[in-house]
Amino acid sequence: MNWASWSEFLAMGGQGRFVWGAFGFALAVVVAELVQLRLRRANLERAAVAAGEVVDETKK
Repeated sequence: MNWASWSEFLAMGGQGRFVWGAFGFALAVVVAELVQLRLRRANLERAAVAAGEVVDETKK
């Protein structure tokens, strides 16, 4: 496709809200996954320290 302006590009031929909504949703899911991974790792490290295990700080 060829767009004459940025507004036409963003409108995506009238389908922009679906296209950009899908991109936004996918971005939100990826960000949520990254946040959950960080929280899960922090919880596991806390549990390991509480159990007396050695946590290797060099692997962060």
